Amino acid sequence: MTDTLLGGFLPFEHEPYFNFAQDTVAALQRAAFQQVRQRYVGQHFPLYIGGKRVEGDDLFEVRNPADTREVVWHFPRATPEQRDQAVAAAQTAFEEWRLSDPLQRATIFKRAAELLRARRMEFNAVMTLENGKNWAEADGEVAESVDHFEVFARETLRWAQGKPVYPMPDEHVTTVYEPIGVVACISPWNFPSAIPLGMALGAIAAGNTVVWKPASETPLSSLLMVELLFEAGLPRGVIQFLTGTDDVLGDPLVDHKDIRMIAFTGSREIGCRIYERAARVQPGQKWLKRVMAEMGGKDPTVVCADGDLEAAALGIVQSAFGYAGQKCSACSRVIAEDSVYDELLERVRALAAEIQVGLPEDNAPVGPVISAGSAERIMKYVHSGKNTARLVLGSEHPDVGERQGGYVQPTIFADVAPEDPLFQEEIFGPVLAFTRARDWQHAIDLANDSDYGLTAAFYSRDPHKLAEARRRMHVGNLYLNRKCTGALSGTHAFGGYGMSGTNAKVGGPDYLFWFLQTKTVAQRY
Repeated sequence: MTDTLLGGFLPFEHEPYFNFAQDTVAALQRAAFQQVRQRYVGQHFPLYIGGKRVEGDDLFEVRNPADTREVVWHFPRATPEQRDQAVAAAQTAFEEWRLSDPLQRATIFKRAAELLRARRMEFNAVMTLENGKNWAEADGEVAESVDHFEVFARETLRWAQGKPVYPMPDEHVTTVYEPIGVVACISPWNFPSAIPLGMALGAIAAGNTVVWKPASETPLSSLLMVELLFEAGLPRGVIQFLTGTDDVLGDPLVDHKDIRMIAFTGSREIGCRIYERAARVQPGQKWLKRVMAEMGGKDPTVVCADGDLEAAALGIVQSAFGYAGQKCSACSRVIAEDSVYDELLERVRALAAEIQVGLPEDNAPVGPVISAGSAERIMKYVHSGKNTARLVLGSEHPDVGERQGGYVQPTIFADVAPEDPLFQEEIFGPVLAFTRARDWQHAIDLANDSDYGLTAAFYSRDPHKLAEARRRMHVGNLYLNRKCTGALSGTHAFGGYGMSGTNAKVGGPDYLFWFLQTKTVAQRY
């Protein structure tokens, strides 16, 4: 694409991460935590409906997962009336926003990227206090959000060009793309900035309006992103921001006759429920609703006998235990050829044993899982796994002093059978299963033995094996000789196969098509 079509934008480059090993950078991040605590802790935050701040009387608490005794801030529980008002306001705003100039949308996104660059450490600190990410994990997500703004600015203009068609001698024919309506964006707590932002920008870039419903565990990370877009010039009616309970903002929002599309990231259970409910045509509904769903993974790393074991071990530990394994892309299964199995297992065990579990605000390598309830669910897998596999590391409760929260030690099981729940079920915590393969072909078969198909890693030095992995591994994101986490917007289009979801590929060249409808116009000469 030429610079002219991009409105003179410079070539895209990924936002670099902060180097917290530098004392000056670390001091700035510590200062950001102090500022966030002074500015935000204890505050009550609003909804946004029809472009206006809406305060609420019925509030819920957001607690710090690193010490659940601390209430960090409060948000309103939206009422059914407010939900319906928000959908109606989004419909009204759509009639104007759908006709907006794509260059206007792109310029807003570019301005938002600049605003976010200036506030990255603030956003990092808010996220850490809400969902327990350490500095590097939070910064990686906020940097991805900057990338989203830059990528979607460019994608807005690219899709506005339409597509060429095969010509006719007596007709002028064009294919153009038009927005579809009001999009409900329902997002999870583990990526409270980048995931809802990616879904919302897809909708807004295409000319749609949004009802933005964040996870109740992490609403401020989302609210700050919405307000940043408003500051960048987005008309306030384009996004309606609602927080609250599932009985108001779950099924009733999905079912609403004026919702045109649901963009969802979360659990398989809820994603399937949304998919089913959205298929029903409600009274007064004039369309078939679209559903875009990303629903998790059970992601394997395959290590061949000729693979680089040192690199594989490091990639496995980083992808399995980063953010306590609470990523849909996290490595949760290692499938290694028999001849290198024991050595690889020991390398991974040794690296994982060095990981310290502690307070994310102090930048501990691994913090808590999102809640005590989540920790209890994870530990049920651990206790059950002791009866079916060999425990190599973990199961003790980490020492975090007097703090209360869902702290789980990195845990490794060896000799896990393919039918074991440790091998088949998404645990969403720092639990890793090792399984032996007869050879590399068998390893690929085992990797594909899953309902999910989100990410996978494959380590080998053999070009033939790498080529076979490209062809045979049934995942949306395959990484050769690198870890299976860390997708970058604009480069690693992200979305999976099977029960991992609808393969919408956020950050990729086809993503906006999910939020558009195609019009062919033929004019006879």
